Amino acid sequence: QVQLVESGGGLVQPGGSLRLSCAASGFPLDYYTMGWFRQAPGKEREGVSCISNRDGSTYYADSVKGRFTISRDVAKMMVYLQMTSLKPEDTAVYYCAADPATEVSLLGNEYDYWGQGTQVTVSS
Repeated sequence: QVQLVESGGGLVQPGGSLRLSCAASGFPLDYYTMGWFRQAPGKEREGVSCISNRDGSTYYADSVKGRFTISRDVAKMMVYLQMTSLKPEDTAVYYCAADPATEVSLLGNEYDYWGQGTQVTVSS
């Protein structure tokens, strides 16, 4: 069955960096579009980035463009989110998601499979 396990979250100072990892299993990674989402307390879930199953092209929310980079290693069945120049407003639980049908989307309701999330806190 499809499993997604996030790791790499933690506490980081403003301006710092973190790399989140998503270990995938149970499906062919390159056949699924993979997304990263986040949800801060009291706020709606927000799509952060995705990498397309069509051609590996990447997409970003305006709020993270130029600071975050999504990548995947198909052989290792891993998806990464490199986050730099972190801001306090990046504080949230970050989720990895997968879907075989959608090619490009930052809408959570278009993803069938989700991980359990990893907490990222940006604070001095």
